[in-house]
Amino acid sequence: MANSENFVTHLECSLTGKKYEKNKIHGLSEEGKPLLVRYDLETMKKVISRDDVANSNEPGFWRYSFMLPVEKKEDRVSLGEVITPLIELDSSIKKFDVNASVMVKDEGLLPTSSFKARGLALAVSMAKQLKLKHLAIPTNGNAGAALAAYASRAGMKSTVFCPDDTPEINIREIERLGAETFMVNGLINECGKIVLEGKEKVGWFDVSTLKEPYRIEGKKTMGLELAEQLNWRLPDVIFYPTGGGTGLIGMWKAFSELLELGWIENKMPRMVAVQAEGCAPIYKAWNEGKEFAPLWNNAKTIASGIRVPIAVGDFLIIRAVNESNGFSITVSDDEIVKARDEISISEGALLCPEGAATFAAYKKSLSSNLVSKDESAVLFNCATGLKYQLPEVTNFINKNDPINYSRF
Repeated sequence: MANSENFVTHLECSLTGKKYEKNKIHGLSEEGKPLLVRYDLETMKKVISRDDVANSNEPGFWRYSFMLPVEKKEDRVSLGEVITPLIELDSSIKKFDVNASVMVKDEGLLPTSSFKARGLALAVSMAKQLKLKHLAIPTNGNAGAALAAYASRAGMKSTVFCPDDTPEINIREIERLGAETFMVNGLINECGKIVLEGKEKVGWFDVSTLKEPYRIEGKKTMGLELAEQLNWRLPDVIFYPTGGGTGLIGMWKAFSELLELGWIENKMPRMVAVQAEGCAPIYKAWNEGKEFAPLWNNAKTIASGIRVPIAVGDFLIIRAVNESNGFSITVSDDEIVKARDEISISEGALLCPEGAATFAAYKKSLSSNLVSKDESAVLFNCATGLKYQLPEVTNFINKNDPINYSRF
């Protein structure tokens, strides 16, 4: 396959289906809804095979370049992406008598140590292709770091706005990676308002979640990668920490495209949108049988990455959950902390709070019979746990005193 081979036909409004021309600068559709990239899958099917993927020597998710919108290899902005591992949970699920595989897909090994690298690598690469110079984003932490890193790599200016209670390590990381960084006394949606208003006044391009078409294509690679890792047989259930929901939407898009290519069978995974009890607009709307999720007031959770009070792709998240016969579920902050500590001690994997929320949700789903012990499951850990505050260590030994070895 030639490096420049590309199968994009057009972009499409996710609500109305109205078509938009490719290779043009686009934000939201005229209806104010996300745009989706569409491909000529029939032609792709004739010229690309799963063997082509298996034999690829491209780094990380760029092995799926034929299913991505970047036309030329020289426009790809890369920081050494890798295929992220699947970690089988053993000790932590023994007590539940589970008869199927339960794995964590650990996205913390990507550049900037989070899954945001996928979406922002594609957004910045397409910005380079479209000759944009200045990108801006609201963030709860990890997306800002990924934008800063990839924009710096591409020689672009980036401006990032984050809530002032964003984890301090995230804020410092964003600025150190080259973005002009501002803290705002509000939540991510209020940071997003500043980005939106600055489009005309400053001239930056808004790369907020789903407000441009290409972050979803990057997040789609989680689904492509998972399918290949599992030999093109998808798990029964996927638990996904859901804020803006780009990854859940992107994976569902990936599975639909793979199905049309004939690369996977008809059995699709049930998609589970995991939210925190203190910020659960998607859960509330889904539970009430609604298509759109109103603003969640007074959003609060230690899992800052899923503290998203309103999502522009709300109906796409709910649609994917319903089409897959999945569900949405909430977990408390206490359950998140307990899940993080349990996995770290029993499995040696330090999950971020958002990733820990998926394990808490899995256990809760088992006990309430939302999933069975015979269903295989994949839980997504979106970032390294090292980016978040950890319990203080207080044990101390004075080398000058006699050491009481009986204490060990």
